[in-house]
This record gives sequence, C-alpha cells and structure tokens, in this order.
Amino acid sequence: MTHNRRIKIGVLGAGKIGSLHAKVLTKTPDFELVAVCDTNLWRAQLAAWQCNTVAVRDYRDVIAKSDAVIVGVPTPLHHEVGLAAIRAGKHVLIEKPIAASVEEAKELLAEAEARKVVLMVGHVERFNPAVLEAIKHIRDPRFITVERLGPYDPRMSHIGVVLDLMIHDLDILLTLVGSPVESLEAVGAHLLSQQEDIANVRVRFKSGCIAVLTASRISLEKSRKLRVFQKDSYISLDYGSGALKIAQKKTPVIKSLKDVELVRPKFPKTEPLRNEHLHFLDCIRHNRKPWPSGEHGTEALKLALQISEELQRYEVSGYAQSRSFIPPWAQDLGRIAKSVGKDILGGD
Repeated sequence: MTHNRRIKIGVLGAGKIGSLHAKVLTKTPDFELVAVCDTNLWRAQLAAWQCNTVAVRDYRDVIAKSDAVIVGVPTPLHHEVGLAAIRAGKHVLIEKPIAASVEEAKELLAEAEARKVVLMVGHVERFNPAVLEAIKHIRDPRFITVERLGPYDPRMSHIGVVLDLMIHDLDILLTLVGSPVESLEAVGAHLLSQQEDIANVRVRFKSGCIAVLTASRISLEKSRKLRVFQKDSYISLDYGSGALKIAQKKTPVIKSLKDVELVRPKFPKTEPLRNEHLHFLDCIRHNRKPWPSGEHGTEALKLALQISEELQRYEVSGYAQSRSFIPPWAQDLGRIAKSVGKDILGGD
C-alpha cells in the first residue's frame, strides 16, 4: 500500500456509533469512505446519505472493496465480522469490547498477526485530549475513583453496563496504573434489563493502588469523571467537558491552602474520534502497533469479564422474587445509589 493514496475504508454497522464513525471519517481527507453497511438497509441508507457514500446490506461486499474497515456491529458479532475482514487482509478498527469472549479475542489477535494487518480497538477515551494531557501528570497513583453514568439505552440491553460503559474506564485504569490486578470486589443490580445496569467495583493492584469505579445506565444525567490521588497531587478530570484540574503541593508540609497550587493545564480541544481515526491511519501507513492494540483490548476484556463473573455472585436483584446477597464491604445498594453523581471525596 502506497503512502500517498487515500485509504479506502468501510463502516460495518450503522447504529449510533457506526453512524458517528462515518460522519467523522468524512472530515479526514486521507480516508475515502466507500460504504456504510447494516442489515437494516434503511438505517444504512440514512447514514450513507449524510456522508455522501453508498449503503450496503452485506458486510462481505464492503470488505471486498476496502483497504480497512471499522467494525461497529453489536458485540456478539465482533468476532465473526472482524475475523472475516482480517482474513481478507484488511486493517481493522473494532469497537470495544474487542469480542464477547477472551477466546474470540485471542483468535482475532492470532489472525491479525498472521496476516500482518493492523488490529486496533476503539477505546476512544484514550484519545480524549483531556486524558492525553492528564496522563502526562500521573505518576504512581495510589487511589483512583471513576464514575460513568448515563441514561438507559435499549440498544445495549444485550450486554451489561460493565462491557457497555465501564470497559472504557477499565482500559484507562490499566493504562494509568501499569500494574497487575491483585483482587477485586463488585456489586451490581439489573433493574431495566436482564444484565447488570449499575455496578460498583473496587480493584486492588499489586502496586498498592486501589481504584473504585461506578458505572450506571439508569441515571437521568450523564457524568463521566476521573479522580486520581498520588503522593504530591490530586487530579480531577471531567471526560465530558474536558475540564482538567491539578492540585499539587508547593511545600513538603501543608500548613494552609496557600501551600497548594491549583493548575488548569492548557491543551488543544480536539475531537477524540477524529484523533482515533488519525492514529489508525498512521498505524496503517507506517505499519505501527496501535496504542489501544488488540492485546490491550483483550486485557480490558479479561478484567471486565472477571468483574461480570463477580457480579453474578453478589448481585442485588431488581426483581422481588429473586434472591440477592450483598458482600459485607458494599453495605447496601441504597448507599451506593445515593453516592452516584456525588464527589465521594468532597470536591471536584
């Protein structure tokens, strides 16, 4: 593949995320959007009209005329569709989670390695400019809290909130801490679907860092926040607004607030999905390993599935006829629910 010609790319899946990928791709001249595909041809046609391309029903037809594809189909189909593209020698950006199981993910990895094609996982939060800036200031974190809350979306009822939403933060967490997981505890509830709709997790890393994550898709308002505590500073990040604040010590001993400096780093406010596409393009053109590689995506999936397994043991059921048990550390779901949306440590 030459470095100067446009990369022909197809979007497989015309749901919310697939349609968004298609729209953003039109802003990248080095990509030529050849088609948008969906088994629901009307949905594919709507996305295609908005992006000045064609609609296709069969993903194999799009793979055949593309250099690369973005896989935005439902998670249970990631393996089938991704594997077909890889075996056809196409570069693949596959939405998170990489697959429905670790076995499927490993097969995708093996095929991509054998075919020498790029396999990138759509952990788009890595490309949030606020995250990219925050990473520069995080060293040996000791305590991390994360909350990712939003309204219910029936499209995602086939998977739980851990694989739907929390996996974004699990990927970021593994990236920031850089240490193996030692243990975890989790509690959750299914209230609107047959999968967990709210989950609270405490993860302990071998480095000693502890992280507490809450994910909910039963919140009336969206909230996506990360707070990091380390030896000499506190970092507060709002994924949605892009606000980043750092409180850091000016002196070894804090006697008053005058000994604390509040910094608001300046950084360019760029579109995370466009940043992701540009990284994918760079990896294709220069045969580079993606930052959110298939291996990283598999590690995030492993942790998410481990949490899901723990949730099945300690689920607070939303249905009166079902038995439930709450582990001692969790106290009660009411307390968890009340804490949702609040700064559990006081202060943003």
